Amino acid sequence: MTTESRRIARVLLDSPLPQLDRLFDYALPEELGEVPPGARVRVPLRTAGRVIDGYAVEIAEEHDGERPLSEVEAVVSTVPVLPARLHRLARAVADRAAGSASDILRLVIPKRQVRVEKAWTADAPSPEPTDEQKTEAAGTVALYAGLDDVLDGAGRAAVEAIPGFDASGPAWAALLAATAVRTLAAGRSSILVVPDHRDLDRVLTALASLAPADAVVRHDARQSNPDRYRAFLRTLEDAPCIVVGNRSAVYAPVRAGLVAIWDDGDPLLGEPLAPYVHARDAALVRQGEEESALLLVGHTRTTDVERLVAVGWLRDVRAARRVLPRVVLSTPQEMEQPTAQRMPSSAFLAARSAAADGPVLVQVSRPGFAPSLVCAECRAPARCAHCGGPLGARHRGAVPVCGWCGRAARAWSCPACSSTQLRLASSGSERTADELGRAFPGVRVIVADGGHPVEKVDARPALVVATRGAEPLADGGYRAVVLLDGPRMLQSPDLRIGEACLRWWSNAAALAAPGAPVHLVGVDGAVARALATWNHAAYARAELDSRAPLHMPPAARVAVVEGTVPAVSTALASLTDLRLPADAVLGPVPLETDDGSGRVRALVRFDYGAGSRVAGALRAAVVAAAVAGRRGRGKNPRSTLSVRLDILDPEL
Repeated sequence: MTTESRRIARVLLDSPLPQLDRLFDYALPEELGEVPPGARVRVPLRTAGRVIDGYAVEIAEEHDGERPLSEVEAVVSTVPVLPARLHRLARAVADRAAGSASDILRLVIPKRQVRVEKAWTADAPSPEPTDEQKTEAAGTVALYAGLDDVLDGAGRAAVEAIPGFDASGPAWAALLAATAVRTLAAGRSSILVVPDHRDLDRVLTALASLAPADAVVRHDARQSNPDRYRAFLRTLEDAPCIVVGNRSAVYAPVRAGLVAIWDDGDPLLGEPLAPYVHARDAALVRQGEEESALLLVGHTRTTDVERLVAVGWLRDVRAARRVLPRVVLSTPQEMEQPTAQRMPSSAFLAARSAAADGPVLVQVSRPGFAPSLVCAECRAPARCAHCGGPLGARHRGAVPVCGWCGRAARAWSCPACSSTQLRLASSGSERTADELGRAFPGVRVIVADGGHPVEKVDARPALVVATRGAEPLADGGYRAVVLLDGPRMLQSPDLRIGEACLRWWSNAAALAAPGAPVHLVGVDGAVARALATWNHAAYARAELDSRAPLHMPPAARVAVVEGTVPAVSTALASLTDLRLPADAVLGPVPLETDDGSGRVRALVRFDYGAGSRVAGALRAAVVAAAVAGRRGRGKNPRSTLSVRLDILDPEL
């Protein structure tokens, strides 16, 4: 090194401010010693007059020693928590979503745990599956035609999981475990992403008999901080492993040979924090960066995945031999019969017959006893006199209680007709269990919902009343499945409610024993036919075709631009040179705010090919608005602009 040269660190600051979302050069003093790329550092931020945390992304030598640079204050840790591959992924995902890379990294890099770090050694041996485990995994993968080629060629596929399960759990969990073990045997790591802790436990159970225990790394928000940091350090090692976790596990810094996502239509896979990137989109970006295999597995097919299949980006993979559930449709006409209340005679008789042999699943839409009440005379919704919230009943004969403020409505009267009588407008899981308990005397009734979590039931006769998504596994499978409240579920104003209902019903139907009847009550039309024929791809194609003329997601991408009138106008003006269609921008429209700040919102619809240009222009507008807002702080503190891409349909 010459006298004019010096070491510098290019640092990514751990800050949510958009104007700081770039690498800053800092001089590295000699007394700090060797600093590996990716280490945590503390550096001064002159504009704020304070010291801030960051990551030394690159260490370089600069020959222009006269350039004025601030010096790195301290090296917090020499552990390279931000390897180059993780920085590239965070940068690519953030750029696609018009967000900050530090917001992505905050999801994956845990807080430092000094004791865990001191005990960590990066030279752990590479675990290897046994020959028996390899053979079992290969047998499971072979059930799906073409899946071997996808895994060997680092391809991309939409996989329709086989309904059913075995002694270790659901068939889909066994499939994910088998693909991960096969990848591990080839010397590469896998990432298995699932929506919630129930799915995570089921995948871990499937892996227990297939993979070496040392090879499985759990990535879960329920872990303690030391356990989470210990698991993160394991993913930094070169030894291959299998990472199993929720949505943020998609960013695990392993050298991935496979990324697999289960049930990508589950809203839990959508990140609620900025920049709001769905795990599926992050996985697609990662596959392009690393050329790993990508599997999107589910019983159903989302319109997002079907679009990728239609354009040839994903390969359609299905089982060579499909054994499908036996779905029986109870039409709305049957529900009009005098003997039908909530369950038609065909479904009732099937449930009664099956309950003599084993458990029967009854899926309902809501938990509780009676989630909502109406006036018995005029059918107007019953509202709380204090806050206007909906009134509900916690059990039979209970005093109505407000669902918002919790106040009891002991002397309620209807403001429309002055009636004091209430009527149950809907039935929750507890009320349904109460009704079925009287209709099935001598049969035990089990309630499974958010307030009464049940993981598994035995093979003894029982009626299991569960809300959607909370259905427990049953030994040997359910002898019958009855899907209630279908019409009520379909009445939701969400754009994707048909797609969501098909996913809820299909996941419940997959829990049935082979040959057991699955009764869908009170629903007909395209969504019912898709369930009966188990042709989810055709339904997704029809939904996609209906959205294309309207330029609604996922046929097109949508960005939400929100802020003051000048900031939004400037951001929309920056899109003029991109030559978007004339109807690309919807709005702006005023927003209702408590402080009367006059904020507005606009929607920008654009094709996927224009995604990088639109995201770049909007991100530049956000940075410009943030800088202008900082200069005018005190005069207009809410002048900053917010941009969000690829929002969930219900928010439209």
